[in-house]
Amino acid sequence: MGLASLLVALDEGVTGLFAQWNLWTSILTTALVGLLTYQLVARRDPDIHPFLLARQAQGSPVRYPGESPVYRCVAAPHGMPLNAGLNVKEPGASKWARGRDGDLRDIWRQAVAGVSDEGPDKGATGRLLTVLGTDKVVDHSLDALTRHINLVGRHLADHGARRVAIYLPNSIELLVALFACAFYDLEAVLVPFGKPDDALISMLRRSSSDTVVTASGAFPLDFVAKHYPGLRRLVWVLDDGSRHLDWNAVPEGAATSPVAVSTWQDVVNGSPAAAGRELPPLRDQKPPSDVVVFWDGGKPDEEEELVRFTAANLISGVAAQLAAIPTSQRLGPRDLFLPADSLASTHALVLTLAALFSNASVALSAAAPRADDLAAAVRAAPDLRPTVLVATPAALLKTQQDAAAARRRSSPFARLAHARRVRHLPAAPHLRRRARRRPGGRPRLSTAALADLRVLTGARIVYALAAARVAGAVAQTGLYDYRLVGEDADRLEDDAGSGSHFGPPLTSTEVLFRDKDGVRSDETGSRGEIIVRGPCVAGGEAALGVLGRMRKDNTIACYV
Repeated sequence: MGLASLLVALDEGVTGLFAQWNLWTSILTTALVGLLTYQLVARRDPDIHPFLLARQAQGSPVRYPGESPVYRCVAAPHGMPLNAGLNVKEPGASKWARGRDGDLRDIWRQAVAGVSDEGPDKGATGRLLTVLGTDKVVDHSLDALTRHINLVGRHLADHGARRVAIYLPNSIELLVALFACAFYDLEAVLVPFGKPDDALISMLRRSSSDTVVTASGAFPLDFVAKHYPGLRRLVWVLDDGSRHLDWNAVPEGAATSPVAVSTWQDVVNGSPAAAGRELPPLRDQKPPSDVVVFWDGGKPDEEEELVRFTAANLISGVAAQLAAIPTSQRLGPRDLFLPADSLASTHALVLTLAALFSNASVALSAAAPRADDLAAAVRAAPDLRPTVLVATPAALLKTQQDAAAARRRSSPFARLAHARRVRHLPAAPHLRRRARRRPGGRPRLSTAALADLRVLTGARIVYALAAARVAGAVAQTGLYDYRLVGEDADRLEDDAGSGSHFGPPLTSTEVLFRDKDGVRSDETGSRGEIIVRGPCVAGGEAALGVLGRMRKDNTIACYV
């Protein structure tokens, strides 16, 4: 066929095509072109390669009878030490020199010093904010807080304090009291705020506390002095509305008690303005004393478990949380961290310390931990825009259920749009929320609920498994793990929606499964009671009392 014949055939074909063109042809062509254009424009590469999600932990080559292999995060391979410290370098030290593990004092020093890495944020410090009500935010000077740490710590040490119970809501004074105990070698006891009087007495007695730092009007001094003779000193933290009262007097009924009463404001304001501006030197200082916490297992008939963490335990937990954040998402001065959970909770405390060490801004609200959902927690700070929020599973579940109920009343088009957004996760990267889950009587979040929350909040949600004797978390999902449904055929939980996995162990923990109650590891998989080890674990090893398994992608899941 010659060129002329080819052109004639082509002309006839085009002419025939357009001769048959009608309205339906136009509609179909427009739809096809629109679909192809949308796929090209809206397509985006995943934030993480799927192969990295397919096997998130590695097991040891050998295992002991009655136990599974020991599983570690791929970032902390077997044969290497687990993450135990912050690698704090002394001024002038070589860039390649290994730094110290550090302790709580180094966290505050870093918060005051600012960002040390080269870059646009070099020297920048975060802000410490107190949220009062819904219309007032107080911005605290880091230098003034350093002075408070010195003056309060010295006051307590000079008056013979040894074990200081901190009975405060989320507040700057709670953090200052914690750091004051670290700098002046006092044992800090974090008592959950708002406990009944009998429970409060029990906690003071079990921790052998001799000093209490508490909010004005929140501590039953007469009752405690009568039933707990071990109390020697009380420091009131006054609010603006109660400073005109005389808080130094011992109330009637406790006059025979040896309790000495003072106020936080008198300790700070009664000292010279130049006093306490310099932190104690690091040289020849021994590690800080332990920090005691009370773990609420979520069961009303159980007494809170007393757990004693060393400085090394807490620092290892902080280091693991810092290592778990991808480099592109590291916290910094441009982030605002809001804990919507009590700082007496070890998980929330460790994350807050990690934010301080990263020079992120931290906002503290006494109302946020009492909020029953995320909307109420954020309303406690209406003028702030937190980029990181720590919340309990109960608050997240309440938020998701309220949104689901509202969606059922919406139009079919709105429900269709929501379903499409769930299928097209991940969410936007501007907000990161962390949920924690405790073994025991706590609500669990399903994979469907987590996906729903990611769409609703536009956040990357990290779901963590917390435990009584672990500083921080045992395991937590990766920041880029958006999978909606698990792939396991061996379903000890309903992967279609009754529960989610908790990701791999952190770089400070290793996990194994010990045979218990007929649940045992075999050639089909690792199952049993979850056992965790590592430098962030009080005592080095802890049995969680929860049956779990290792999924095929080497992430940890629990029985429903």
